[in-house]
Formats: sequence, C-alpha cells, structure tokens
Amino acid sequence: MIAQLVAGNHPARFWKLAEGLDPAIWAAAARSASAVLPEGARGATVGEILALTLGEGQFGPGHWRQPGWLRLYYRVKSRLPRDAIRQLRRAGGPAAARGFRLGWPIEDRYRRFLWDTAGEALLRSGRDGARFAFLWPRGHTHAVVLTHDIESAAGQARVGRVADLEERLGLRSAFNFVGADYPVDGGLVRELRARGFEVGLHGLRHDGRELATRDEFERRAGLINRRLVELGAVGFRSPLTHRHPVWMQMLRVEYDSSFFDTDPFEPIAGGTMSLWPFLLGRFVELPYTLVQDHTLTEVLAERTPALWLTKTAYLARWHGMALLNAHPDYLARPDRWAIYKEFLEIVRAREGAWRALPRDVARWWRRRATTPAAELLRDPDVGEAELRLDGGRLEVVPPRRVSPRVESPSPS
Repeated sequence: MIAQLVAGNHPARFWKLAEGLDPAIWAAAARSASAVLPEGARGATVGEILALTLGEGQFGPGHWRQPGWLRLYYRVKSRLPRDAIRQLRRAGGPAAARGFRLGWPIEDRYRRFLWDTAGEALLRSGRDGARFAFLWPRGHTHAVVLTHDIESAAGQARVGRVADLEERLGLRSAFNFVGADYPVDGGLVRELRARGFEVGLHGLRHDGRELATRDEFERRAGLINRRLVELGAVGFRSPLTHRHPVWMQMLRVEYDSSFFDTDPFEPIAGGTMSLWPFLLGRFVELPYTLVQDHTLTEVLAERTPALWLTKTAYLARWHGMALLNAHPDYLARPDRWAIYKEFLEIVRAREGAWRALPRDVARWWRRRATTPAAELLRDPDVGEAELRLDGGRLEVVPPRRVSPRVESPSPS
C-alpha cells in the first residue's frame, strides 16, 4: 500500500527532462545508484526504493506503532511538571542521536541517489547533458517555508506578535491551530488571512492519542475534516508528528507536513530522507527539513540559529526546501525570540530563495510532478535548467532568470 502512495515520485518525474529517456534506462540507473542509500533502503526496483525511503519502510513494519510506554506517557503527561518533561527530553537527546541510523542534522544520501540516478541514466543513454524543467518556479534556486504550530490558548495569544515580526520583514507563514483543545479565535483567523498568512490545522487534540490506533484515527478523521472546512484550511500537521501514511489518506487536505527528512528526537524518530516535497497518495507531503525550535533550544541547548542557517545553506546548495516549524507557545522567552528573529533577518536576504506559503509550494509541486515536461517548459513561470556530466559528475545549472527577493503572498 505504501509503495502505491509514493509511486508518483519516480526519479524521471523528479527531473522532468525535456527529452525523455527509456524507462528501462531509468530503472537500471536507479538500481545502480541505490548503492549510496542506507543498506535497509536499497530495493530491487524503483518502487521498492521509494517505499523504503520516502515511505520510511527501512524502519520496519512496526515503525508507526506507538509502544506501550509512549501511550502511558501521554496519559500522564498533563500531570507532569513542564520542567520535568524538559529534563527528560534533554537527558534522552544524546542517546537518541547516537543510535540513529540516518545522518543528522544533514542526511545527504537520498539527494545523492537522485543525482547519481540522473547521471547514470545520461551515461547509459550516451548523453553528456539534458534540459529539464527546474525544481522551483521563476528561476528561484531553492524554497524557504515558515510554519507555526499553536499548541495552546497561550500560544494563540502570541500569534499576533509573530505575524507582526514576519510582516515587517516582508515574510509570510502558515499558522496551524489545534481544532478542539482551545477556542480558536475566528477574528484572528480572518485577520491572518487578510494580511496574507495561511491558516492550517494541527490536529483535533494535542494529546498524543490521535494516531494511537486506526479506530481512534477513523473516529477523529471525520471531525478533523469538518474542522478543516470550518477554518478554510488545506494543510495539516499531526500533533507530535505522529504519522501513518496509509491512515492519513482519510484526510481531505492538499498537503500534510507531519513527516521530516531526518529527526532522531521526535516520538517516532526516522525520516523520509527527502529535501523536497513529494506526492504521498492523495496529498503532497511537505517534510520539515530544519530542526524544530523546541528541539533546538531545549534538547540541544543551542543559543543561536547557526544550526538552522547551516542546514539552510546546504538545502540552497542542492535546490531543496528549507521548511521550519516554530511554535508561538515557545517563542515567549526572549532568548528564543532573539534566535528566531535573527534567523528571519538573515534568511530574508538569501539570493534566489522562493519564500512561499506551504499551500503554494504544495500546489506548485503537484503541478510540476503531474504535468509533462514539454508542457511545463512552454510556461514562462517554469525555468529551463540543464544537467551536465563532467567527468561522470552531475552538475545542475539553474535558470539564469531570478525573480525579486520578496514576493507578495498569494490570496487565500
């Protein structure tokens, strides 16, 4: 089932060559290139490779199942002092990172797989280059996406301050509200939309039980879908990044952002290894690729945005998507606010960045993935780029035309 959900992400669809190659060449190239992947992610076919990487199949069939100790923790969490929770997470951080099978904070092997597949396919077809429809619109070299999960009424009260900061810097973001834990301020939702921000849903309740069992998720999915309509939201992120790619097909959303490229610190650790959006059944998945703010400051005890900035530079180098999730609930402290503000001030000046709302990124990626390359290249918003083989090494030459740094947000 998971293989079917990720089947639309074949490397040929990722690269969108102007002149297509024989499918057999792509298949052989992918098998050869899979040697760069973790041992557990090397499949015999492209479909198997995608299921093991994007579908997180390399972590085994029980990957999505919450262990008993975790379900018990969520039952008693509300009665634990916040300081105790913070200390538990910080104490467990080093061990989680040491035992993690993916690279962190940068996992480069899926990126190398895609590059090696294209390079091998060109070699097998006797070509030293190819034209392709670029990854991002209007000549942008990479994408930067800002999102926020609002876990409580206290976090909702701080949304205005976060939005004011971003608006002053010419930026916009998506604010994801929990559907039933606190009264969502309808006036705030309307104001955010009028100012060019996006509103999404962060689950029905932030209690850790939404995806504990299929029966529970089925019960809540109908309520979640109704709440999405009420909020006018097209995007979703599961509380605590609990996720199940099959069950989540019940959601009527354009995109989800509950997955990540690599993260050893989440309750269900793992990662899709992808630095880009990808099709996941009925919706587009926007994996977050920058460590969450709470992990940055509370688990890792970082006091600067250096980790975010280093990863963003890496993502820009490989034309990926830097997607950040920062919580208004946690930005109340002056030190956390200063880190976030510094990050925004630096990232807003990045040349070539497409600073876009998640819904716009999802719509772009679906269109690019499902439209023939020849049709895409006739669109003036789609830049024509080049792949070049130089001594067996693949080089990506982006389009020369780059649009202005700061764009107006799209209407809701």
